[in-house]
Amino acid sequence: MRQLRTSPKTADAEESGVWLSVGDLMSVLLMIFALLLVSALVQLSESEEQVQNTRIMIIQGINEALNTAGIEVDADSQTGDISITDSILFDRNDVELKTSGKAFLKTFIPVYSKVIFQTEDTANEVTRVVIEGHSSSEGAFERNMELSVLRANSVIAYINTLDFPNKHRFFEKVLISGRGPLEANQDYAVAADRKVKFRFQFKEQSFLGNFKGIRSND
Repeated sequence: MRQLRTSPKTADAEESGVWLSVGDLMSVLLMIFALLLVSALVQLSESEEQVQNTRIMIIQGINEALNTAGIEVDADSQTGDISITDSILFDRNDVELKTSGKAFLKTFIPVYSKVIFQTEDTANEVTRVVIEGHSSSEGAFERNMELSVLRANSVIAYINTLDFPNKHRFFEKVLISGRGPLEANQDYAVAADRKVKFRFQFKEQSFLGNFKGIRSND
């Protein structure tokens, strides 16, 4: 019986067809990968935009709420940091809150906390509320560091005596820090450097410093 043989031309055609199919498949896979990449980049951009909008809402909300309540401090438009001068809170070289300091915190904290917890998105975006004591460069470094820590402690201790919505959740986010004169003008003493700062740590941000966590017992 005569055997059928595939001619060289037929074999070449079949091999070409196989490579053409593989090439088409690779092109389709490459196109799918490109579409998935574009989709992922779009979603990432939308996610970043949402995060930025949430942070803007928090910072603007803080300033609007403080203004409405007649509290004469402002949150930094970029970071949300709020600085409260020692002249409001403490007497010179003292760590006990003045009557005016207690009155300020009694008004300020419920407003501040309400903005943080206005929605679950804003509450989740603020991972930490850092309360920092600061001093000027005047005096001994060790004393200034001690003073700043003790003042931050006095602030958080008084806040713990207050009754306000979401108090327990607020304290779950609180950290305190004594920065002393580390951020002060080192050439000469500036009164504005003596302050207590309320600072946000937003989600996925790192915050440098030595902090001590404080939790409410209620």
